[in-house]
Amino acid sequence: MKKAPTIVELAQELGVSPSTVSRAFTAPRLLKPETVDRVRAAAAERGYVPNVHARALSTGVPRTIGLIVPDIANPFFPPMIRAAQRTAEETGHTVLVADTDGDVDREKRTIERLSAQSESLIIASSRLPGDQLAELTARRRVLFLNRDEPETARILVSSRDPLARATVRLLELGHTRFVYVGGPEGSWSDAERHGTVAETLAGTGAQLTSLRIPSGTYDDTLTAGDLILSGAPTAVIAFDDVIAHGVMDVLLHRGISVPGQVSVVGCDDTIALTTQPPLTSIALKAAEAGELAVRTVVVGQVSEMLTPQRIALQGELRERATVGRVG
Repeated sequence: MKKAPTIVELAQELGVSPSTVSRAFTAPRLLKPETVDRVRAAAAERGYVPNVHARALSTGVPRTIGLIVPDIANPFFPPMIRAAQRTAEETGHTVLVADTDGDVDREKRTIERLSAQSESLIIASSRLPGDQLAELTARRRVLFLNRDEPETARILVSSRDPLARATVRLLELGHTRFVYVGGPEGSWSDAERHGTVAETLAGTGAQLTSLRIPSGTYDDTLTAGDLILSGAPTAVIAFDDVIAHGVMDVLLHRGISVPGQVSVVGCDDTIALTTQPPLTSIALKAAEAGELAVRTVVVGQVSEMLTPQRIALQGELRERATVGRVG
């Protein structure tokens, strides 16, 4: 049996560089279609098969997935990261995790660095402008988590349906003065949650006051206590459990009982069972999203861009002891 040529031998026969042969299989978009056809036809005739494993050893690019998050300390992200890593191991991949601290410029730099080391990128809660995301997906194999950008591959960890049910439940219990305490500016999740509360309350006669804790931290929530309570709310809905915890301690420090005087609802169900009383929250499918994201990006050829699709994973309302009837 005739021995298959090496990449160098095939390149010499065709009068092209070894990198051109490699790109014909790994990045055909970078070559003229006729060049790709010529290289692949010659490879098929001579029995040349690209050695993906050798490429991985020499470049470190294949079999590696970059996962970029805005705040690794936020309790929402560790289950997602853990599930992504576990699923990647099952498929023979490695996950490289990077934290941008919610900074747009750092996110840009991180994308550039991880792109050189990864066959695909999974970007959670991106803060980049839409036009930059479109440019990014045109050049790289990228999947977005919690960023609903049209014509991209994205998975949304949604709280819309259960949060609407939680808001209706508060209305049924007689609440008429609501405060929504939002999180980081530019967050798709925050926009969805605030929009859901506003839409559910529209036309009911209930009052809604909205404010934001840009850092999303417990300490800054405590600092905003006067603002949160300025409208004498009977119900507070928080962007996440961290902010909800801060709201509960603001109320505690001021002698306001939960849920006797004010009901509190969080979102993400990450620390709900550690608060006193246990927090009503929306359990989100962060781990499921991490697993699905990895399974999505490892399918198909590394040289191909991901097919645009939109998958929304709805959470579940977990009603506990921080929601009660008014008065």
